[in-house]
Amino acid sequence: MENKNLILATGRRKTSVAQVRMSQGGEGKMTINAKTPEAYFGNNPRLRHVINSPFELAKDQKFDCVVKVDGGGLSSQAGAIRHGISRAIASLGDSFHASMKKAGFLTRDSRMVERKKPGQPKARKRFQFSKR
Repeated sequence: MENKNLILATGRRKTSVAQVRMSQGGEGKMTINAKTPEAYFGNNPRLRHVINSPFELAKDQKFDCVVKVDGGGLSSQAGAIRHGISRAIASLGDSFHASMKKAGFLTRDSRMVERKKPGQPKARKRFQFSKR
């Protein structure tokens, strides 16, 4: 990957953090933790669609992408990768930024797991109540 057009961005979702290194004008190759997206996400086309959706908005451009992602499960990692890729593409210009913002890819999904409360078995579940 060439350093002249290198774009760095970070994406987050739940507890996952994705560090994206992207170069403009590449061949369209992507590696996630030194694996192809097909090898990393396995037989799950929904997760592959999540990470490819920012590239569909910037269809006239080709990018080479190297992603390091850590934490969480596969679904939150895919969301973190999409967030990072979207932020990297949006930094290229106002037209890209507007299209990414309109699609909602630049907004960090702030939903987190609700904590377990004391005196309860889970976050919302209650122990059985006996009236008598």
